Amino acid sequence: MDYKEIAELLYPNVKLSVEEILKKYPKRNLKEGQIVTRFAPSPTGFMHIGNFFQAFISYNLAKNTDGILFLRIEDTDEKRKVRQAKAVIYEVLERFGLKFNEYQTLDGEDIGDYGPYVQSQRVDIYQAFAKKLVSEGKAFPCFCKKTEGKEDVLKLRENKFEEDDEKEYDACRDLSYEEVKQHILNGDSFAIRLKTKNTGKERIKFNDLIKGELEAKANAKDFVIVKSDGVPPYAFAHAIDDTLMGTTVAVRGEEYISSTPAHLELFEALGFTPINYCHNPLICKIDEKTGNRRKISKRYDPEANMMYYFEQGYPIESVLEYLLNMINSGFEIWRKNNPELPWQDFKFGINDITAVAPIFDLVKLNDISKNLIARISGEKLYSNWLTWAKEYDKVLATELEGNSEKYIKLCAMDRDGATKPRKDIYNYAMMKEYFSYIFNAPKEYELEENDAEKAKEFLTEYVKSFAMPSSNEEWFEQVKKLADKLGYATDNKAYKQNPDAYKGNVAKACEFIRVAITGRKNSPTLYTIMLILGEDEVKNRLNKLINY
Repeated sequence: MDYKEIAELLYPNVKLSVEEILKKYPKRNLKEGQIVTRFAPSPTGFMHIGNFFQAFISYNLAKNTDGILFLRIEDTDEKRKVRQAKAVIYEVLERFGLKFNEYQTLDGEDIGDYGPYVQSQRVDIYQAFAKKLVSEGKAFPCFCKKTEGKEDVLKLRENKFEEDDEKEYDACRDLSYEEVKQHILNGDSFAIRLKTKNTGKERIKFNDLIKGELEAKANAKDFVIVKSDGVPPYAFAHAIDDTLMGTTVAVRGEEYISSTPAHLELFEALGFTPINYCHNPLICKIDEKTGNRRKISKRYDPEANMMYYFEQGYPIESVLEYLLNMINSGFEIWRKNNPELPWQDFKFGINDITAVAPIFDLVKLNDISKNLIARISGEKLYSNWLTWAKEYDKVLATELEGNSEKYIKLCAMDRDGATKPRKDIYNYAMMKEYFSYIFNAPKEYELEENDAEKAKEFLTEYVKSFAMPSSNEEWFEQVKKLADKLGYATDNKAYKQNPDAYKGNVAKACEFIRVAITGRKNSPTLYTIMLILGEDEVKNRLNKLINY
């Protein structure tokens, strides 16, 4: 059979040769140890945390080896493409500070010598390689129509198992030149399938950079390498692009392990040396209903969307440090020993990447974020809060900006100069609720039922002579004297039995004032809150609880 004539029938307008293409993509001149890797997302919606996890691993592998990281947009699946999704990818990567050596800008300019870095602009390259495989008898056109539904699929599967359950050869693999020509004259659309050389009995071994040597059944399926629309699926496109672009390590999810035998056969057919695969484990969650481990899902888990962290106001560093902790548990120890160093100083290699699926834990992320936010100044906290509000709460932003001095003082409470700053805030979205007592007087009070009357008794006396003291020490002495004078108790029964033991219970007195002003038993420095609110507002809130 003259395969070259069939190839010419299929691709009469493809004049670009594989030899010409290879000359345009010379081998990279790399130093020993340098890694060339890529992030290759598909613009199919929001940026999933699993995709970003791969991007972050790739970023660090390149950074830690002084290597090269490039961004390739894999947009060949028209059905899954979502408008503006490409812009979302770029926004997430930019806001998280992941910089690429090579990429295509949103304006279409290629930065780097191995572009285009968008797969839909590389179709002529894929077709040239497809034509070559057909001309060598390694691939063939398939004119079969797509199955119409579930019944068709089940029928095909039943017939396949009756004949041979070890291989899956396509019906069109042995069409003659005349048969192919007739299909073309009829205007029939076609896909291109790889003609597998295997029988279904073979097994192969391959190396995964994280999991080590793996063994699997060799591919024995004539799978599609170019779809009927002339565009290749992932398998064919990535084998060509990663070879031409000089990828040395491809980071991808472990769900691709089962496809690796097919990909390796494709590399062999193309005459390429297989690239090194680094199959990272998938991020999981513990399902609240079942208690079982499951893959983190965009359907059920809002935190699966990387935009969630912007919307909630998590510091970028908090999210990145949490992901580093999931990539390599050694980061947590490193952070404890190096609390002031930037996360970028933490180095890891491929062998340090966890092989076990990490469990996403929002509580753990919040703890990391609390520690990070506790280290920044009040002025920086205010600035970050304002920046977040300008994007996600414009009414709040107007209030913060119009009263900057007030809110800088608020953010500085128990922070600037404190030996042990409070660790209550983990994102900027929570701050309005956390400081709700600054915006509005409390409507409810965290007050024990048996303390209600005693609180009103104490506050009635306190408000009579209240004037804003000049210092925290002066205020505390005023409260202490009044508490001692009244001799109130935390427990009515115990007080009646031994009144003297409860005289001067200043802690309880402070609690009553705190509850009246903030509605809560616990808050940052009460004296500072009173200064921010002002004398008149403090009196109003004291009287409100008295009359509650």
